[in-house]
Amino acid sequence: MTTDATDATGHFADVTDLFDFANSRPHRPEQASSDRRRYRTIWISDVHLGTRGCNADMLIDFLDHVDSDTMYLVGDIIDGWQLKKRFFWPAAHNDVIWRLMKRARRGTRMVYIPGNHDEMFRQFAGLDFGGIRIRRKAVHETADGRRLLVLHGDEFDAITLSHRWLAHVGDAAYTALMTLNRAVSAVRRKFGMPYWSLSKHAKAKVKNAVAFISRFEEIVAEAAGSRGVDGVVCGHIHTAEIREIAGVAYYNDGDWVEGCTALVEHFDGTMEILHWADEIARRETADEPLALAAA
Repeated sequence: MTTDATDATGHFADVTDLFDFANSRPHRPEQASSDRRRYRTIWISDVHLGTRGCNADMLIDFLDHVDSDTMYLVGDIIDGWQLKKRFFWPAAHNDVIWRLMKRARRGTRMVYIPGNHDEMFRQFAGLDFGGIRIRRKAVHETADGRRLLVLHGDEFDAITLSHRWLAHVGDAAYTALMTLNRAVSAVRRKFGMPYWSLSKHAKAKVKNAVAFISRFEEIVAEAAGSRGVDGVVCGHIHTAEIREIAGVAYYNDGDWVEGCTALVEHFDGTMEILHWADEIARRETADEPLALAAA
């Protein structure tokens, strides 16, 4: 097995290679945090490891500051579409995989539901690798007794289902936008400004994108309601949301490309979206007086 779990062509040699990271050492050691928070359940999706748009550093910070009894990986964790075009896999992406595998070894119940970008792992649905259960979908029961259907969400995207070529065209345009997004982020960091996503802002301002997101949410909630569950958790559209639609609780855990968000369940069943860029900004603001005092 190579250290980056790839063969000479730059593709994953075998699924067992990918799930053997717990026996290796991370490039960036796990951070010991005194303010580590614990939740009953965590959901993350749309990480898109293998792309330059992935905010792996921010996700590593998130994983080093939170724990949970159960963790769902709700699809598009690895971007197979982009890896087939051009191989990109820096050390930080290995470190994300290492941390996820380490959680499984420490006893966290890990459930991986592949999406359309990491659909190559759907063939392994029903199997367990390295303590991670691979499933096409799952039903999660919250602490307050509600049943939530958990799936990636591309099953309800008409473009992905009926016009796959158009989905790839859209993916290419999105990749170009993310290149511009990284340039904007680099400039903001240079001037000490907090993280801000140009692509997320643009999507919120485009009428058609807003209409698509709203319709997608309604379709997913309707499908969940027809299956007799109380709610649904999904990803796919990179838009974190908590809302009720026709009596069905709709949750989207967002992404780690634009919004850098996770959905969490507290031990009383309360659900919350964590915006991790805001969490880091608050932490850094709180640390400033201490740094000045030490100086």
